[in-house]
Amino acid sequence: MKKVELVEAVAKETGLTKADATRAIDATFEAITGALKKGDKVPLVGFGTFAVSKRAARDGRNPQTGEKVHIAARKAVTFKAGSALKDAVN
Repeated sequence: MKKVELVEAVAKETGLTKADATRAIDATFEAITGALKKGDKVPLVGFGTFAVSKRAARDGRNPQTGEKVHIAARKAVTFKAGSALKDAVN
C-alpha cells in the first residue's frame, strides 16, 4: 500500500477530506519519528512497537572484490508486530 492509498483509506473510513487525512497521517509519522529520535519506544497497543536499537561497529567484506570494509556503528529502527496484528495477518 502506497501513502496515497493509505490517505484514501483513512479519508473513507473517517469521513475526513483527503487533505485532512494527509495532515493527520503526516503528523502521526512526525510524532513517531520525533519520539524515536529522542530514543523513546513507541508502543501502539494492538499494532506493534517501534524502537531504536544500536548496531555495533564491525568488519565486513565487499562481495564483489572480497576486500575488508569497516562498517561504522549506527542506530537502526526496529518494529515488533503486536499479537493482534499477527493474528489478523494469519
